[in-house]
Parts: sequence; C-alpha cells; structure tokens
Amino acid sequence: MYTILVVDDEPNYLVVISELLREEGFEVFTAENGEDGLKAVRENDLDLVITDMQMPGMSGLDLLKSLKAHSKDLPVIMITAFGEVQKAVEAMQSGAFNFLTKPFNNDELVVNIRKAIEHYSIIKENQRLRNEVRSRFSFASIVGKNERMLQIYHLIEKVAPTTASVLISGESGTGKELVARAIHLNSPRENAPFITVNCAALPENLLESELFGHEKGAFTGAASLRKGRFELADSGTIFLDEIGDIPLALQSKLLRVLQEKTFERVGGTKTLTVDVRVVAATNKDLKDEVEKGNFREDLYYRLNVVQVYLPPLRERIDDLPLLTSHFIDKYSKTLNKPKLEVSSEAVRFLTTLPWEGNVRELENTIERAAILCVDNRIEPEDVQPVSMPNEQPDRWSNEIDFDSLIPTGVDLPDVLNGIEKKMVRRALETADYVQARAAENLGITKSLLQYKMKKYGLQVRKG
Repeated sequence: MYTILVVDDEPNYLVVISELLREEGFEVFTAENGEDGLKAVRENDLDLVITDMQMPGMSGLDLLKSLKAHSKDLPVIMITAFGEVQKAVEAMQSGAFNFLTKPFNNDELVVNIRKAIEHYSIIKENQRLRNEVRSRFSFASIVGKNERMLQIYHLIEKVAPTTASVLISGESGTGKELVARAIHLNSPRENAPFITVNCAALPENLLESELFGHEKGAFTGAASLRKGRFELADSGTIFLDEIGDIPLALQSKLLRVLQEKTFERVGGTKTLTVDVRVVAATNKDLKDEVEKGNFREDLYYRLNVVQVYLPPLRERIDDLPLLTSHFIDKYSKTLNKPKLEVSSEAVRFLTTLPWEGNVRELENTIERAAILCVDNRIEPEDVQPVSMPNEQPDRWSNEIDFDSLIPTGVDLPDVLNGIEKKMVRRALETADYVQARAAENLGITKSLLQYKMKKYGLQVRKG
C-alpha cells in the first residue's frame, strides 16, 4: 500500500482529500501546517507529499525546500490557487513533481498521484539494484586474506579514485571482471555506466562495430544507426576483457580513443568525443605478444599505466576455505537451503585439487555440490571434479598388500602425495622429460603435470 501525506491548513479540505485517497487504496497521513508535515515525513516512510502552497507559518514552498533537503527523491505535488502561477513555477524549479491549480477534479488529482508514485518507485528500484550491485562487486565480494590479495585490495583503493588506465592480468577464472567492477564502483564514476566487452568473443568486423558503433548502411545488415560500447560508456568505465585478442587492425583505433578520446563510427565521418576510463584484462603475457608482433607496443604502455596481477587459486590455496564458506553462504540463499554446510573432510579434499579454472571453477564445484548433496551437507564425494568419477578401485589395487607397504599411522594425504610424486617422476623419466608425453601417459593435462612438478619440486632435466 502506498503512503501519502497531505498538508493543508484547512481541516475540511484535509478530510475530503483523505477520504478520496483512502477510497483509491492509499494509506493517508495529514498535517495542518508545514512544521507538522515535516515532522510526519521524518517519522514515516512516505511515497508522496501533497501540500498547499499558501499556509500560515511555513509556506508550502518552504516545506518543499525542506523536504528536498531531507529526501531529494520524494515526490511533492503542490496545490496552488488561481493566479499563483509564478509561485508554481518557482516550486517546479525547486524540485516539485507537479502542481495543480484549484479548483481541480478528483480524476486529475488521482492521475497525477499515480504518475508521481510510479516515478518514485522506479527511482527506489534503481537505487535498490545499484546497492545490490555495489554489495556484490565491492571489495567485500573479492574474498581472500592471502598476503598477495591484501596487496591487491590496497592497490585498488589507490588507483580507483584516479582516471588512470588499468591492466588486469591473470589466468581465466581468477576474478578479473570482479576487480574491474570494484575499481569502477569505488571511483567518482560509480553512478555512470560500466560497460563490458569480450574482445575474444567476436570476429574483427563485428568487434569494430561493437566497440565504435556504425552508421545506417555502413555494411550489409546495418539497417539503422547503432551506438557502440564507447558511446554507451561515456562518462563511465569500459571493461575490455581479453584485450590480447583484439586484432592489430583495430589496435590503432583503440589507441586513438585512449590518447585523444575521439573516434568515428563504422561508415561515418563525424568525429565523436567521449570521456571513458578504460580497464582492460588479459590472460596472455602482453609483453610477450608485443615481442611477437601481435600487439602494439604503444598501446600496451597506454593500457598498462597501472597493472593488477591476480594470482591463480593454487598460489593462494590458504584462501580456499574462506572462498568455500563464501560460496556456501551464497548458494544457501539462492538455492533456498539455509542449513547447507560443508564437511571439513570436503574442504581438505578441495585443497588438494589443482584448480586450473581457479575461483570460477571452485564456485561451479560448490554450486553443483550444493544441488546434489544429501541432507544439505557437502562431503568429499560431492566435490570431486567431473573428470574424476567416484568409481570402484581398479582390479590392480586389489592385488597389492597395502598392510605391508604402508606403515600404520600414516595419514591418507601423505600416502597419496607420496605415490603421486613417484608416479610423476617415473612418467617424466620414461618420457625422457618430454612433458606432453609424460602428461599423456599419466592421463592428465600438461598444465596439471607442470603444477604437480612444481608441487613436488621435480625440475625439468637439464641437458
């Protein structure tokens, strides 16, 4: 039910208006002067104020100005007498939603009330969504207490208020877009657009149109003018994800935007000017790409004013329990499982996995486990990677006398690590240290083999 305050010094008028609005389904408060009206606004959650212009003491115009100082978005409809048009204009300039001149009919009043309340509802919903986004993408949503993550928080705090271009590097799934949003939301541009572009997702001809827009008839299928992402991001931030995949032909045009803040739409001749902060991200070594001739050196230095490197999850595995708890809390809400929990054994098992997909892979694992687990409790079998099905041991393991091979009191992780180290070393030696061949013999990926070599201190054999 929407709540309306009516302020007027004529008691009979208050009664008539109040009854009309209650019949329309509104909850109504009344006040006979501006001072009481201001008090009512402070004490109640209102959706609209209707006030007479002429009142003894605090006038309607004075009340309007006080209301706007208290709550700038709360709509106010002014009621004026015939001949007070100049004051009505002043009221509109001071932030009134509309004004009605006496005498007015009831339908006119109700229509204006509904328009004002609808307008206010949209403002409140936008604010709610903005707060939700801020909550999701603020520093609080970048989970981690690892020393390297604390350094990243400090760096974001320093760079966010500036206009400097930022280059975020790191493997896929480490949270580069999350950091980009945190930079935007902690900058003076937070109320302006945040526009994202995945530079690897589109072919060159479409990417240029996506970034800079096109004029009608610029190419086959261009039936109308279309604004590009840089135009849409004007006064805000544009996030160029996978910037290392942008074609060389487009790099010069991107460099011009960074240097001069100007460009033309595809097929157009008019030079457009934008004020856009650029945050880019890549999982490639851009310096190496420059040396290979795949990326312009001048563009690299223009983008890389400040660099933020996000470490892979395996290099901050001490954050995994905290991240797991964060995702458990998230999916207990989204899946309506308030009693969802994860066992300590499952957390310990999670810390032994390579996490090639990093935080994104961990989140997907927890979400899947939250859906499939029994009795809202996630156990080790629930978080096994899809590529590691829970099968019965192979026949060869039944032929091994574990009692004679494994001393009593040795922990399972020690046994597994010991066996794994020996198998990796043997595979490397058998393959003459050709990593691709060794990984194939072990049934794992080359990157996972390299991780395990680093884990167990198995260096590449030197000639």
